Amino acid sequence: MMVAPLADEKPARILLVEDHPIVRDGCRRLFGRRPHFEIHEAASAEAGAALNAALKPDIIILDVELPDATGLDMIPDLLRDNSAARIIVFSMYEARSFVTRALQLGARGYVTKNDDPDMILQATDKVLAGDLYLGRTVAQTLALSERQEPDPLRNLTEREREVVSHLGQGMNIGEIAQALSLSYKTVANLISALKQKLGIATSAALIKFAVERRNKDNR
Repeated sequence: MMVAPLADEKPARILLVEDHPIVRDGCRRLFGRRPHFEIHEAASAEAGAALNAALKPDIIILDVELPDATGLDMIPDLLRDNSAARIIVFSMYEARSFVTRALQLGARGYVTKNDDPDMILQATDKVLAGDLYLGRTVAQTLALSERQEPDPLRNLTEREREVVSHLGQGMNIGEIAQALSLSYKTVANLISALKQKLGIATSAALIKFAVERRNKDNR
C-alpha cells in the first residue's frame, strides 16, 4: 500500500516521453491515482530532452520508437543532463536484446505495453524507492537470456536492432521505412551495415536470421 507523502514534501516529477496521444492519455489517467505526482509530457525526443534539462524530473518514462530518435539512444544524454533521473523504458519491444541494452545504458526499469497497465505505476513506485523494476514479460525474457549464449546483436545500434526486429516480422524495406519514418535508401543502407556487422552474406540469409531470432526471443 502506498503511503502519501508529508504535506511539505516535494511532488515527484514524472516526464513521459511518448509520441502516441492515446498512450499518453492512458498514462496520465494512471498517474492521476498518485496525487503527489507532477506529470509532464513530451511527444518527441527533442521535446523530451529539453524538458529533462529544464525540469530535472525524478522519473522519465521513455518510449523506444519516437518520431525523431530511438529512445534507447537518448538514455546517455538524458542521464548526462540529469544524473539523478531514473529512467523506465516503456516499449512494445519484449526481445531480450532491447531489455539488456536498456539496462546497460542506465535504465532502472523496463515495462512493455503488453503488460498489465498497473505495472507502470508499480515500476514508478519501485524506482522512486531506489529499486530496479522489470515487468513480468521482460523479467522472464531476461532470466532466460542469462542461460543462453552471448547476444549476437550486442554491437548493433538501437536503430539496427529495430530493423532486425521488423525483418523478423516479415516486413520489406519499404514497410520498415514507413514504420520507422526513414527513407527507403536509409533502411537499405542499414541492412547493408547489418550484413557486415553480423557476418551475413546475403539479404535472404539476414531475413532468415531475423525470423529465427524473433522466434527464439518469443519462446
